[in-house]
Amino acid sequence: MVYTRDSIWKTVDWWTIGLYLILVLCGWLSVCGASYDYGEPNFFDFTTRAGKQLMWIGCSLGLGFVLLMLDARFYDTYAYLFYGILLLLLFGTIFNPHEIKGSRSWIVLGPVSLQPAEFAKFTTALALAKFMGEYTFSIERTKHMLICLGMIFVPMILIILQRETGSALVYFAFFLVLYREGMTGSVLFAGVCAVIYFIVGIRFNAVMMPDECTSWGAFSVFSLIILFSALLVKAYCRNQKAVNIILLYGGGTVFLGLLFSLYVIPFDVAWLQGFVCVALVGYLLYLFLRERFANYLYVMLFSICSIGFFFSADYVFNNVLEPHQQIRIEVLLGMEDDPTGAGYNVNQSKIAIGSGGFAGKGFLNGTQTKLKYVPEQDTDFIFCTVGEEQGFLGSSAVILLFVILICRLIMLAERQTSRFGRIYGYSVLSIFFFHLFVNIGMVLGLTPVIGIPLPFFSYGGSSLWGFTILLFVFLRIDAARER
Repeated sequence: MVYTRDSIWKTVDWWTIGLYLILVLCGWLSVCGASYDYGEPNFFDFTTRAGKQLMWIGCSLGLGFVLLMLDARFYDTYAYLFYGILLLLLFGTIFNPHEIKGSRSWIVLGPVSLQPAEFAKFTTALALAKFMGEYTFSIERTKHMLICLGMIFVPMILIILQRETGSALVYFAFFLVLYREGMTGSVLFAGVCAVIYFIVGIRFNAVMMPDECTSWGAFSVFSLIILFSALLVKAYCRNQKAVNIILLYGGGTVFLGLLFSLYVIPFDVAWLQGFVCVALVGYLLYLFLRERFANYLYVMLFSICSIGFFFSADYVFNNVLEPHQQIRIEVLLGMEDDPTGAGYNVNQSKIAIGSGGFAGKGFLNGTQTKLKYVPEQDTDFIFCTVGEEQGFLGSSAVILLFVILICRLIMLAERQTSRFGRIYGYSVLSIFFFHLFVNIGMVLGLTPVIGIPLPFFSYGGSSLWGFTILLFVFLRIDAARER
């Protein structure tokens, strides 16, 4: 097939571009509403937030045009180069003397401030697609899997060192891409287990059982480790006898120990559970040596890592996380009630959204946003402006637009004829999904406040440019899929 640059306008997906333009327009109107003060509105004044955002939008449209004009092979050829350059920028930004809201993730160039972390998502997606798109790549090979994890975690660690934890957590979205490309579901299961261990362990760590010696958090987590290990033996080792032994002897020992602690001599049953888990690891090692079946080793590794994660979670929570991050998690889990402190943002956001009712108060008529009750209302908490001014109907319409965009990206990713295009497409939609889920979740008080923007809505040039680059590079790759 003869492929000319002129044919890009015939093959590019105009539906996605249309969705992009609608979302950007809605985002700008939301910034206008969030930054508007009582008086004569002047949204086209470049000294105002709305005017600056309009300038970023104009630059983004020009940037999208340039990205579509470049040859699709350009992104494949220079993927590693872009990745390396952004890693250097991320590393250099760690030593940046300029701090903005406690973060060193910004590069200040005169009146312009750029955040390399927003662009690193695009380069990581390109590099991952380049590596996984190689003919010899196999996700089942340990070496290849470790390289993929390294490509994800290296920028993530550099961003954490910049004190930008929210942007770093976005990189977990790439695990959805790995799963789509054949990564075993046990890895996702382990991730879900880690979240459960952390939440249950932290939330109920200080809540004591009736014996007043055993923590409900420790007891619950150890019980889950034993149960999950038994389920994994059943699923991956097909040994029902071993499952019965684990549940009967392990669960029975814990049950008898609990009765002894309740009615005879109180003691910390978690210590007994710890010994049961050690015995469980030993039993799995014995089964491996007897049957020479590697899956027993994997289940044993899961049990060991689960125990290690549980003991390290408390240390990380108390010694690694910043105080404001600790209190946010405690408020989310119901451990603390801090309506004037860490919970202030979320409480005010809920009030703003609730006051919008079914149809909203109308454009520029939101009282909570006009009186600046909601901090960061034009950046991380921009969705509360939508809820107050446009109500349930407007909020649902915005969410529906994002859902349509994500579904469209899934369709585009699945129709790619190259592995590179498919993997990059799934990287893009995974990042969009993560941002959408976490941002709206934290505004509604369903997820911790980690400070990540809502795509195309939150005020800021770096965010808007980053999402534009992610999307339009994929559109360019998709337009050349039949080449």
